[in-house]
Amino acid sequence: MEQYQGKTIFNKIAIGKVFLYQKKETQVKRRHVEDAEAEIVRFNTAKETALAQLDQIYEKALKEVGADNAAVFEVHKMMMEDEDYLDSIYNMIRGELINAEYAVAATGDNFAEMFAQMDDAYMQARAADVRDISERLVAVLCGTVAGSGDGKRTRTVAGNRTGSGTDMHALDEPVILMADDLAPSETVQMDKSKILSFVTRHGSSNSHTAILARTMNIPAVIGIDIREEWAGKTAIVDGYTGTVFIDPDEETLEQMSAKMRDDERKQQLLRELRGKETITGSGKKIHLYANIGGVSDVAQVLQNDGEGIGLFRSEFLYLESDTFPTEEEQFKAYKMVAQNMAGKKVVVRTLDIGADKQVDYFNLEKEDNPAMGYRAIRICLDRQEIFRTQLRALLRASAFGNISIMFPMIISVQEVLESKRILEEVKTELREQKIPYKDVEVGIMIETPAAVWISEELAKEVDFFSIGTNDLTQYTLAIDRQNPKLDNIYDSHHPAVLRSIRTVIENGHKGGAWVGICGELGADTSLTETFVEMGIDELSVSPSFVLPVREAVRNLR
Repeated sequence: MEQYQGKTIFNKIAIGKVFLYQKKETQVKRRHVEDAEAEIVRFNTAKETALAQLDQIYEKALKEVGADNAAVFEVHKMMMEDEDYLDSIYNMIRGELINAEYAVAATGDNFAEMFAQMDDAYMQARAADVRDISERLVAVLCGTVAGSGDGKRTRTVAGNRTGSGTDMHALDEPVILMADDLAPSETVQMDKSKILSFVTRHGSSNSHTAILARTMNIPAVIGIDIREEWAGKTAIVDGYTGTVFIDPDEETLEQMSAKMRDDERKQQLLRELRGKETITGSGKKIHLYANIGGVSDVAQVLQNDGEGIGLFRSEFLYLESDTFPTEEEQFKAYKMVAQNMAGKKVVVRTLDIGADKQVDYFNLEKEDNPAMGYRAIRICLDRQEIFRTQLRALLRASAFGNISIMFPMIISVQEVLESKRILEEVKTELREQKIPYKDVEVGIMIETPAAVWISEELAKEVDFFSIGTNDLTQYTLAIDRQNPKLDNIYDSHHPAVLRSIRTVIENGHKGGAWVGICGELGADTSLTETFVEMGIDELSVSPSFVLPVREAVRNLR
């Protein structure tokens, strides 16, 4: 038995024969052309054919993996018509009098290398996309079929039906597909019934192919140094640990089979509830979102069918850094989340540093009672240069998705008005600089008794409330939730806490604001019926709780 360690993309187990999906780079020769304009016409004709192919692939993906994931092929169309990309091709044809195939291949290589060298993981993943569209254009220009997964593309074909090659349709049984890398168009066009798992040498957890693997509910591992002699051998892919076993022994095979059977029982809930509405038997719709701490958590939201992100704890960008994250660094993170959520709501809580979340470079003074001290919106309104940087990054990212902004630790109307004033000033700056942004929803966290009792006034100033039940319980009961000695009396079901939640919901609705819960209490299915009866509009929970809460809501009459 051989054992290899990679990076997991999707948590699941697969056992089966290895199929090496082989492809070789299309060899494009440089040719001199006499008539550059005729060659450009030839290229433009090929481009229209390639765009039509992408339309067909989009429709196929729409049926198989849904609108959010099919959107990658809309992105491919936009990339294929990108001015910089096209200008490079046109300039090479005209300036060097070379054939279109060579100009496309060279441009694709250059752009892919440029993306691959970027520091941002999301932009690195775009290297695969630009290679994909370039290979498609070259294939059309050469008269071959691009990305069909049926062996017609210029790739090496071996005869072993369960060993290696390109013809997925000829397989007798489902396989563990291994490859150097997989383009999104290859992934979506493969016969899904023949694939147990993806294992690749290259790729990233932010790539569209990785997202498609998650959506297809297929275990996937990247970073494995794949070898030709594995073709046709039995393998196990442990998507939980990122481990790949080749020729497993009987003991390992039995252990992993048992793990897979247990996994299947747990995944039954996922299969039954994915894609279904979070709606009660009487027709009350609840928006069921997920809480995240960073970009990498988006995968879990998608995997668990979250309808959006109800709490992006932006302070983790600061906690994971040795210095203040720049506007550009924050923009890239917010943009990546917004794009990956493909139009679904993303509620970003502005910086909530302080209390139990301390960062050295903020140089915060030691406090006797930090939970009630200098934290969250109090820091932002006092040190506005930090606040304005974050708001600029958030507004810029709003142009790429459906972002809402939420202010934490509010205790007064004045704090809301001051926060909104600064937000409007930042909008004015962006307009003057001709930097695009969208009008965003603005909301606040309700996590103090003060906010509860003035919630009717607060609702007139914002679009939504999100109740942070962790802090609300702490402040309402005067119990430090970090103190383990008080665990036995820390009661989030306390009547005072539940009455506060009811008050906030009623007052929020009076003022025209929608109301959600983003604290841990939102995932407490023993209270789901109570919250729905109170009139809650939204629940935001850890990704792994999305489906259990959906089940609880759907079981209500």
